[in-house]
Amino acid sequence: MSQSTPPDVIRDIQRVDSALVARAARYPSSILADVAGRRGALSSRIAPLAPTMRLAGPALTIEVRPGDNLMIHAAMALAKPGDVLVIDGKGDESCALMGEIMVSQCMAIGIAGVIVYGAVRDTEAIRDLGFPMYAIGANPNGPSKLVPGRINWPVSVGGVTVNPGDLIVADGDGVVAVEPAKVPTVLQLAEKKLADETARLEGIRSGAQLRPTWLDAALRKAGVLAEGETL
Repeated sequence: MSQSTPPDVIRDIQRVDSALVARAARYPSSILADVAGRRGALSSRIAPLAPTMRLAGPALTIEVRPGDNLMIHAAMALAKPGDVLVIDGKGDESCALMGEIMVSQCMAIGIAGVIVYGAVRDTEAIRDLGFPMYAIGANPNGPSKLVPGRINWPVSVGGVTVNPGDLIVADGDGVVAVEPAKVPTVLQLAEKKLADETARLEGIRSGAQLRPTWLDAALRKAGVLAEGETL
């Protein structure tokens, strides 16, 4: 018996609960990356157009052929408020996949932000709009709108596989993707880690703790210090 082929455009996906997204938005990407096992962080080539840009939301994934943005337009027609467009543009920098007009449309739809493994343009206008846009570069060339791609399939972006519905959190340090099933646990761990780091910073600034409590033990384990020896 033959099986039907899944469509290239998947319209309905399971999104991370909005309450979890709101909680995740309170944490730096570095905290989330650490407690997620130091995985899920996209390549540093994918950077915000302005360091103050931040976003959080479920991934709506898009695969395009280099230099063509037809499927981005299709995805925007399917996007829901709060979605983050995660675009596998194959790392191509020969032309921009998005610019001010598309960003303005994203804002009107309520899209939370865009991650592009490719180039964009109209960067000054996008910065002025304040829309969270992450890309690997800028190029004034425009794209074609001719080649089919896929929507809401797994994509490879900056060395990380991103699935539709994954939690995406991004700030000035970069972008982190977390699988939905892991989000509740990751958020619990993030709360503890943030509290621990806040206490550590207070200890440094007050002069009460000027070196890590774990340092001597780590040096002994590494063979730098003898058992019982301290710095």
